[in-house]
Amino acid sequence: MGFDPRRWSAEPRPQQRVTSNVDALLQENEALRREVRQLRRQLELLRQRPEPSRQHWRRQDPPPPQALVTSAQVERWGTALAEQKGWTVLRQSGLEQLIEQLNRSSFLPQLNLQQRLDHLVPGLGRDLYGAMATPFNKKRCAVLAAFALYGVSAIEWLDDDPQRVVLELRQRQGSRQSNNRRTRSDQRRTDRQQQSSTGSTGDRGRDPQRVAALSVLGLEWGASKQAIKQAHRRLVKQHHPDVGGTAEAFRRVNDAYQFLVA
Repeated sequence: MGFDPRRWSAEPRPQQRVTSNVDALLQENEALRREVRQLRRQLELLRQRPEPSRQHWRRQDPPPPQALVTSAQVERWGTALAEQKGWTVLRQSGLEQLIEQLNRSSFLPQLNLQQRLDHLVPGLGRDLYGAMATPFNKKRCAVLAAFALYGVSAIEWLDDDPQRVVLELRQRQGSRQSNNRRTRSDQRRTDRQQQSSTGSTGDRGRDPQRVAALSVLGLEWGASKQAIKQAHRRLVKQHHPDVGGTAEAFRRVNDAYQFLVA
């Protein structure tokens, strides 16, 4: 048996049916048309909207920082102090003079209380005085005196132990009244003598306030930042009023540390 081309050409060829899912294609086409119409409607709506202003797209400014001291805190502290034993002995004029005396004995005597607190913690003095509502009375004056006495630790003392604050203010006010206060000229004369003696001991040309702050921490000129931190931690534990220290020594240690690391 072989291949006979005559028979092959004569034989009828089976017809192949080309099938296509016309209905499915039509449905898909209609779905695409609906989607296009929907997109066109959305585009038209977007074009009809008013163009937002540039300010709307501008990055919003961050919220203002929270105040370090609020008027509500000052009011609460003043009320708590007024409820403590010994409050009636305090006098507003005596507290104002105590604030001035404490400022003069600080490492920055040329600054007032607000400036000194701002130097220690930026914004603290500004927020404290901004929270002082009028009229300025004995309660608010006592709060200021607490900050003059304790510095940046005043918030902790006013919150935790207002009785201790009143006792410390009484002691400081009593000692100030019992001792002869130096006049401003005496203060300047003593300061000049201290600066002169400091220069004569080999510290000439060095910042006398920094030398004094280092001396409070028991350190010498050139002490490293790590040594300053270690001395501060040790002396804070030693002079903390809860372990028998005095508020004055505690404040001087804190002020010296804040001055050195500022």
